[in-house]
Amino acid sequence: MNFVQPIRDMDQIYYIKKFLRERSERNYLLFVTGINSGLRISDLLRLRVRDAKRMYIDLREKKTGKQKRIKINKALKKALADYIKDKDNQEFLFKSREGLNKPISRSTAYNILKEAAEYVGLDGIGTHTMRKTFGYWHYKKFKDVALLQEIFNHSSPDVTLRYIGITQDTMDQTMDSFSL
Repeated sequence: MNFVQPIRDMDQIYYIKKFLRERSERNYLLFVTGINSGLRISDLLRLRVRDAKRMYIDLREKKTGKQKRIKINKALKKALADYIKDKDNQEFLFKSREGLNKPISRSTAYNILKEAAEYVGLDGIGTHTMRKTFGYWHYKKFKDVALLQEIFNHSSPDVTLRYIGITQDTMDQTMDSFSL
């Protein structure tokens, strides 16, 4: 498994959204939901239309088994509104095109993100990139590692900072200003 990075450039986020939206509303919303919720791909893919109609996403995390509640922010609510209006509540939010009511696979989600990342010239991308991007920008805005640690259910602030790439950014900055 490769170590993936958050998307640190807002222009790249914009162009990934644009690229995905031009090709598929579902794929666009997968990305937008991922970067606005901080959910793991295993939890994103289990979401149903009924979950997007509420003020909060309430779920039991697949990985940890812990209960999780995420408020759906205004930007995400707006993005989802048209997409879900004519869909059945039981339908998966990111439904496979294979005819059955099942979600896209993790590998399909990865391929969607990989294609968009290649379009904007990004490497080191994976399905966790969405979660890490959420964390990176949340930290940049609020500078509250304890809150982000709680959102991610991490064991320590150090784990959270390393996970979202802040530790790497700090190391890179010190190396830029260090020489012997």
